[in-house]
Amino acid sequence: MVSLPRIILRDHKADAVRRFHPWIFSGAIKRIEPDAQEGDWVEVYSDRGEFLAAGFFGAGSIAVKVVSFQPVESLDTLFLERFQQAYGLRKQLGLAGSNQTNCYRLINSEGDGLPGLIVDWYHGVAVVLTYSLGMAQQRDRIVECLKTLYGSDLRAVYDKSAAVLHGGKSQPTNQYLFGEANLGEKRLGEVLENGHRFAVDWEEGQKTGFFLDQRDNRQLLSQHVAGKKVLNTFCYSGGFSVYALQAGAAVVHSVDSSAKAIAWTEQNVSLNPATPGTHQSYAADVFNFLKDCADDYDVIILDPPAFAKSLSARHQATLAYRRLNYLALLKIRPGGLIFTFSCSQVVSLDNFKGAVTAGAIDAGRPVRLLGHLSQPADHPTSLYHPEGQYLKGLVLEAG
Repeated sequence: MVSLPRIILRDHKADAVRRFHPWIFSGAIKRIEPDAQEGDWVEVYSDRGEFLAAGFFGAGSIAVKVVSFQPVESLDTLFLERFQQAYGLRKQLGLAGSNQTNCYRLINSEGDGLPGLIVDWYHGVAVVLTYSLGMAQQRDRIVECLKTLYGSDLRAVYDKSAAVLHGGKSQPTNQYLFGEANLGEKRLGEVLENGHRFAVDWEEGQKTGFFLDQRDNRQLLSQHVAGKKVLNTFCYSGGFSVYALQAGAAVVHSVDSSAKAIAWTEQNVSLNPATPGTHQSYAADVFNFLKDCADDYDVIILDPPAFAKSLSARHQATLAYRRLNYLALLKIRPGGLIFTFSCSQVVSLDNFKGAVTAGAIDAGRPVRLLGHLSQPADHPTSLYHPEGQYLKGLVLEAG
């Protein structure tokens, strides 16, 4: 049996691994025996020779992403077990096999014990994102696991890692790993989410094609919009807009700076049954739209893209959240609701709440906090890895 590289930790750095944190930073490493290359499967030991973990070696500040805290005899077996456990959870949640929702997240990185891997399921098409070279090198295993889970229901596997995995030895390209020839020329799927129909473009759309992490929050919104005037900002493909219209909103306005997103929103609105409510979309900068629009909305959704993707950008992001929520509070009717979100992992809940609070003070309005929102259960996080809880949302009532 080939000897695996051993990562030996500094004595005072081993406790974090013993507490099951899945990231080992480069500064925690005392030595490597022998040298490890990016993407290698490695074992981690204390300086006293105690086995701690096994995972994939990386070239950045996160030197090891831990996949197992027990010795691993077979990666094939390990991966299949993790995929089966993940599928079992989605079945327990009522997602896998549902006739009302046929799109969901199957693998959520650390939350499903496979750091650096995202797999989203779109009614027969699995879209894969790998965030490390080590995980990217497991593509064949990933496909085999998917075939075992879904059998003939699996029509295609699309690897969309090029946008998130780059540099070093890895120069990935987006590609079909399985089933491309069976899809025809139109790479556009149609899915159901809580009975609502959506077109998903996993090739050209953002992330894996659709923001599955807002499913529960869209459903919550639908309970508060009957007969109301609703503004959906940063609408992307119109998820919140479709839910609002189907729930009886009188007026829905959808805003996004991307003309392609607006066309996609209109397509998704048309895919669903006609409603008495009216819908109007605007290809416009959201900040400018909020400054110029009428101040008579009953419900406003603020779901911007990540304003900060690194710690260095966090301050500017906080200012952007402050201004965005300030502008929205100027346009909401008394008693109206604002669903406001941040998906920036480096912006903590306290940072986000502080920015929203500052925006409310700037607007000079009394505001009540009605609830906290997050990602749904098919986006689980490890209790030992709070960094995985990236989606933060607040429901506000304006006085």
